[in-house]
Amino acid sequence: MAGNTTPKKSVATVKSDPPSPYSPAQIKKFFAEVKVEFLKIVWPDKKMTLGLTGIVLALTVAISIYLGSVDLLLGKLISSFLR
Repeated sequence: MAGNTTPKKSVATVKSDPPSPYSPAQIKKFFAEVKVEFLKIVWPDKKMTLGLTGIVLALTVAISIYLGSVDLLLGKLISSFLR
């Protein structure tokens, strides 16, 4: 049983170079797409923003106090060994 033995014809395709990303048309397209994406952003309300800012500030103070105390403790411990 013989398979399909007909030769495949090659079709010449015209390859065009993609447009330069720095061309004015591409730059205009980029900024249009950026504008569309910015319109999709859902910004938090004032209450949520203030609440999250408070959490960030509280954690920053707490971690700073912790790291400062560890640094002070280890500094005193090392200085006592070096005497």
